[in-house]
Amino acid sequence: MTTAGPADLTSAIGASLPYLRRYARALTGSQTSGDRFAAATLEALLEDMTPLKGAAAVQVPLFRVFHLVWTSAGAPVGEPDSPLSGHAQRHMAGLTPNSREALLLSVIEGFTPDQIGAILGCDADEASELVGIAQGEMANSVAGRVMIIEDEAIIAMDIRDIVTESGHRVTGIARTRDEAVALGARERPDLILADIQLADNSSGIDAVNDILAQFGVMPVIFITAFPERLLTGERPEPAFLITKPFSEDQVRSAVGQAMFFASTETLTA
Repeated sequence: MTTAGPADLTSAIGASLPYLRRYARALTGSQTSGDRFAAATLEALLEDMTPLKGAAAVQVPLFRVFHLVWTSAGAPVGEPDSPLSGHAQRHMAGLTPNSREALLLSVIEGFTPDQIGAILGCDADEASELVGIAQGEMANSVAGRVMIIEDEAIIAMDIRDIVTESGHRVTGIARTRDEAVALGARERPDLILADIQLADNSSGIDAVNDILAQFGVMPVIFITAFPERLLTGERPEPAFLITKPFSEDQVRSAVGQAMFFASTETLTA
């Protein structure tokens, strides 16, 4: 068996870092706070790489170290920067401990129950139970109007079906920036679910920003095949980012959490 050297570990950590930052961002509700704890995780590993040594892959021990760092600080969330943010954090305080973490690790980051248990310090059965608890709490929390901005018809219909089956109402589907702005003007959505690249080569990011300029803050979920291009450390970043190809659980979870936590941060073009 070949033991990975420092250069190999550094490379593997670098490849996993955008996904740790995505998780930290969604977990803490703040890009600034999430990045701070991701950086603290790297600092802890610089002092002691033991948790990564001998691991077949770095993702699980990397996320485990993040959780040790975050929980040792009291598992804080970011400072609310608006009334919606404060409302979201009050929602967060009412969740079953570790349930949201387990849900994010499962449906957004793709970890198995065994891996989630290793990250959170519990067994696989408890991890599965926590995921189920979170799904129930999210589903029972809030329903609303969802706008879909997606140029691929089959994908748009899949998203529409998932959203409506989750108890939300779809206000419509837009294929271009102009269509999205017009759709938003006809009926204000409670949440926007947007692809990045649209049919006429317009930008889903621009479409979202146009709508937010009209109505103010609201939850936004972006969809992209290349999440690492958006999770760069530059501000602002999306709180919720779904990677193509996505699963039904990913969409359902992201919509439920975005509604529940009223995450409002979006992207600049």
